[in-house]
Amino acid sequence: MSDRTSFYPELARDIAPARGTLGVLLPGLGAVATTLVAGVHLIRKGLARPFGSLTQMQSLRLGKRTQPRWKPIRELVPLAELSDLVFAGWDIFPDNAYETAAKAGVVPHEMLAAVRPELEALKPWPAVFEHDWVRNLNGTHQKSARTKKELAEALIDDIATFRKSAPVDRCVMVWCGSTEVYALPTATHQTLAAFEKGLAANSADISPSMIYAYASIASGIAFANGAPNLTVDIPALAEMAKDRGVPIAGKDFKTGQTLMKTIIAPGLRARMLGLNGWFSTNILGNRDGEVLDDPGSFRTKEVSKASVLDAILQPDLYPELYRDYFHKVRIEYYPPRGDAKEGWDNIDIFGWLGQPMQIKIDFLCRDSILAAPVVLDLVLFLDLAQRAGLAGIQEWLSFYFKSPMSRPDLKPEHDLFIQHLKLTNTLRILVGEEVLDHSGLDYYEGGVPDEIAARRRASRE
Repeated sequence: MSDRTSFYPELARDIAPARGTLGVLLPGLGAVATTLVAGVHLIRKGLARPFGSLTQMQSLRLGKRTQPRWKPIRELVPLAELSDLVFAGWDIFPDNAYETAAKAGVVPHEMLAAVRPELEALKPWPAVFEHDWVRNLNGTHQKSARTKKELAEALIDDIATFRKSAPVDRCVMVWCGSTEVYALPTATHQTLAAFEKGLAANSADISPSMIYAYASIASGIAFANGAPNLTVDIPALAEMAKDRGVPIAGKDFKTGQTLMKTIIAPGLRARMLGLNGWFSTNILGNRDGEVLDDPGSFRTKEVSKASVLDAILQPDLYPELYRDYFHKVRIEYYPPRGDAKEGWDNIDIFGWLGQPMQIKIDFLCRDSILAAPVVLDLVLFLDLAQRAGLAGIQEWLSFYFKSPMSRPDLKPEHDLFIQHLKLTNTLRILVGEEVLDHSGLDYYEGGVPDEIAARRRASRE
């Protein structure tokens, strides 16, 4: 690769240092959020390790294979330290973070005991909630106001008070709340003026998650949506974020079964193996499972999950292999399983001469254990994006989402490995390093580097 194509100096950024404290605002202090908070406190005390987190565990190669330099991500770019994170959030139930974590049963009780004071100190603020958007929950810890505009203003006041009282220097907000019912964009969502008019008029088209996203952007705070519902991925809020210099990302944390799909499907396409059918079913018993037992919320999740295969396999480009495959997704609420989700996949494929084969996957995963490091990485990367002056949709963070946001004229990328390269190359570009393309031909056809040739001559002598 030539220097002209492997370096992008015009895209490198002068990134402000991560000085001071970083507020982490979490709408929805449920299993995912409390698993994150408990984990960060345990890691701070040296009682656990941040497995699953790229920001804490992964190193990137810089430069050519002939002269590799390896650097941890947390040293390559200036990220906030875990000791600088200050947590706050909202929930429709008044339980403190310790009580919620104990009920969720994700983090073992002996580990929770080690950080009990820190978790008990985290008490949720009353949440913005509307039963029509999450029909299987009945919250008792809610804000009340005459209009959705007043609800947004109440959230903005919560944020401002937290900034002063904590105090914190910067903030990031990540939606960890429940999946709202399926919705399509309407005229209310097309422009900021129309959206703000809808807030004042109590428009039924504006969901609680949209109110949180609006309040976050209005406060100059980066926002990510961890659920599949329509939230910040509407023209009005995307325009608002871009205009105000606020990074946004989403949607739907990529954790269990869909993570497996974005690993397996690229392999099938790379080998030109055909697909006849892919049947997926899940059982889970946490609050997420209860919410998804409602057909409206399930439809939101189903659409998010179903979009992955078409995007990766490209049936229009490879009709013989993928045009007619059958894809079905099921999610069953099974309370005894709790947070220990189980995903079954039956995959009917075909290969040489059209002969059939099968792949079967039984993924016994822990939903919140997989999601917590995703939230941590998003918090740290969005804070980085804000300090680097990046605004609007952060497509380079698609690695973390089932339904990644992208510019309207671009199709989102779902292949996990391309997403990972996009993320790591973005980090390289931000600090003025060479991007990697892994072509390799330049090592064989581009001439032997002087230093290698010198070593070869020395060995012959």
